[in-house]
Parts: sequence; C-alpha cells; structure tokens
Amino acid sequence: MKLYNNLTLKFERPQWRNNPEFALIDTILEDHPELIELLSKDILQGNSSSKYGRQDMPSVEQIVRAAIFKEMKTLDYRELAFAQEDSRICATFIKLDERKPFSFQMLQKYISRISEESLQCLLYEINKIAISEGLEDVKSIRQDSTVVKTNIHYPTNNALVWDCIKESHRLLEQLHEECDKVSFRDYRKSAKKMYFKINVTKSKKREEAFRKQLGTFTKSINQVSNTLKKQVKSIKAKALMTELQEFLPVMQQVYSIAYRKQILGEKVPNSEKIFSIYEPHTNIIVKGGREILFGHKINLTGGRSNLILDCEILEGNPSDTKLFQPAVDRVITGYGITPRDSVTDGGYAWSENVDHCINSGITNIIFNKIVGSLQNIASSKNIETRLKKWRSGIEGVISNWKRGFGMRVCEWKGWEHFKAKVLWSVIAYNFRTMTRLILERIVKEKAFA
Repeated sequence: MKLYNNLTLKFERPQWRNNPEFALIDTILEDHPELIELLSKDILQGNSSSKYGRQDMPSVEQIVRAAIFKEMKTLDYRELAFAQEDSRICATFIKLDERKPFSFQMLQKYISRISEESLQCLLYEINKIAISEGLEDVKSIRQDSTVVKTNIHYPTNNALVWDCIKESHRLLEQLHEECDKVSFRDYRKSAKKMYFKINVTKSKKREEAFRKQLGTFTKSINQVSNTLKKQVKSIKAKALMTELQEFLPVMQQVYSIAYRKQILGEKVPNSEKIFSIYEPHTNIIVKGGREILFGHKINLTGGRSNLILDCEILEGNPSDTKLFQPAVDRVITGYGITPRDSVTDGGYAWSENVDHCINSGITNIIFNKIVGSLQNIASSKNIETRLKKWRSGIEGVISNWKRGFGMRVCEWKGWEHFKAKVLWSVIAYNFRTMTRLILERIVKEKAFA
C-alpha cells in the first residue's frame, strides 16, 4: 500500500495528476532506487571518470527515465531530444532541472547499451512491486505467442541480389573517397535495369534475365574480393575494409541461394536462407495457413491483472509445445510463487507439458483445444469453462501491447537491439497497466468514502 499512498499524495500536484502514468513511474523509481542499479552496469560500461572536460553526462537515473519516457510516448531519439524542451512533464520526469537538454546522440549512445538480460531483471522486479501492492497474485497464468516483424522489405532473391550490389557500391565508394588508390566500377545502372525487368517477367525469359543479373553480381563479388587484397593506412579505410570483409560472405551466400533456386530449380531449406542483408537475424515464421511473416517469435505469459509476467524472444520458429515448460519454470523461479491455474491455446497441448505442470504443483491445467487422448485437468467443469474464456484475454493483451507501443514492426537495428526494444515496450505496457489498476482502486475508494 506504500506505492498507493505515495501516488495519492503526488496526485495533489496538478502536473502529476494530469499525467498519472509518469506519476506512478516517478513514485516507483523514487521508492525503489535498486531498479536504477539494475541498469547502471550496462550504461556505465567503458566509461572512466575524469575531473577534466565538461561534466555534463546525464546520470544513470536520467538515462533510465529518458528511456522510459521514450517508450511510454513511442518517440524516436530526435523526438525525445525535442520533448525535453517542448514538454514540461518530460523535463520534470527526466529531472533536467536547469540543465541544458541532452542531445539525441547522447541519449541513443547510453540507452542502446542496456542489454536484454538487464531488462529481463527489470521486468521481473517491476512485477514483484505490483505483486507486493496486491495488483497481481500469479495464481493464474496464460500463455500465447505472437510475431514482431523486423523492419525489412519482402525478401525475394531478386531483391537480395540488388541489395548486395547497392551495399557493396556504397562501401566501395566510401573507401575510394578515403583512399584514392582504391578504384571500382559502378554496376548499379545495369543491375537496376535488370532488377526491374526480372520483376515484370514471368515467362522462361525470367531465367535468362536472372543469369545476366547473376553475371553482374559475380563481377561485383569479385570486385569486393580484389579490393580486400589492397593495403590501406587510415583508420577509417581499415574500418571500411573490415565491413567489406564481413559483407563478402553474405554476398556469396545470397549468390548461392539465388543460383540454386532460380537457375538449378532447387528448393533451398529455410535454415540456409538469408532474408535481409541489413537484418540478417530475421527468421521466417510460418503458422499453418496464415500469412508468412519475417521477424521473431515472442512468447508472452500473462496474469489476472493483464500484466505481462514473462517475455521470451526466440530465434527460429520453434513449436509452441516447446515453449510451455520453460515459461512456467521462469514464472515459478522468478516470483517464488507456484500458479494454481495454467491455461493456453491448443498449440501448447502436449502430454509432457501436462506432466510438467503436475510435477510443478499446478492444480488446473487447461488447453483450449485438445486432440487424441490428452485430457484437461480441472477441479470442476465450471472452472475449466471459466479458464477457457479467460484465456482469450491474452490475445487482447498482445493486441494492446503491439498497437499501443508500435510493436507490429521493430525499427531498432540488430539482434541485441531487437530484443531490448521488445522488452522496453513490455515494461512500458506493464507501467500503463499498473496505472490503470491503481486508478481503478482510487476511484473505488472515493466512491465508498
């Protein structure tokens, strides 16, 4: 009740009363400074203190507060930098005081350092606060999976070949500007012309066009390979050489995939494919007859309060049946509470999952659809029916989270940043849910006063 009482007092000030979400987060961070400490190691990594120069680096608390404000308002870094001057609540929440607003480059530098592991710990600690305040009891849990797409165009062999030619030209052009002795040929004009021709050709002439495009692509690959044999001196030129060296195997992989599929007519396994040269961590997600998606599968576990208790970001496209047991174990271990009820859709149904729940001490084990000899375990038919109806609410939670925090597509680049962005948005969603629950409590108390 301490959080509730402190928040009620804070609502006496108009600027907090008009922004209850930030009033709640501000209260939590003030009452629990250990939450800031969870992220301090990541933020301060590589930093060394000095009494010389400008002492205007934001504090760890300011960086964490800025990251939370950014997610709650779904801003990019430039918008966050502008909000420091434009929004009074932003300046107050970040604790700018009379200091000059921080640049978007500085905010991005430090916020992007925060790792998935630290954010997982933060998510659990915030949920423990909700449990201690009576907002959640972890007696009933429900699971479901969804897909967050990466920010890529639809991957076709033609598009990937064209992307490789463009990217290699960009790197070679920058290298030429830095080092005059590095010369190269521009293959973009002919490659672009052939790219559009392949897109509109559907007859046997398409294979012929693809052969010509792969011929151009081969010249581009050889050009990069020959450039890597040259010696450069400047630091920037060496950095570009390193990029080219890392990019060359990607080009060769794309060539192999395109040749096998378009010329030889092979069916290339998904495990051997690459779906984006810019986001190579992207997975292909196929669920039955639904639309094929490119991104990552996310498994979410929720409670009665609609808080997200656990979030797992997955590589590949594992079956839901394999996700059930680890999620149950993480909830029990993370919160020290064994749920009474576990309910999921039919995709998680598996006899081993039932046995695992029984061994873990869960009483009611419900799958929305079951096949074969598998049976739901419930204390009564009424409980089973009610839990099945309650299960569908997790789909509303996922929809609310994805729409409210822009998580249909993740715009952060790289695998580590993808995971961090998903967890930041889950934490922001939980703050919003906690605010709603506490406001409902305040309204009820006023009604009975």
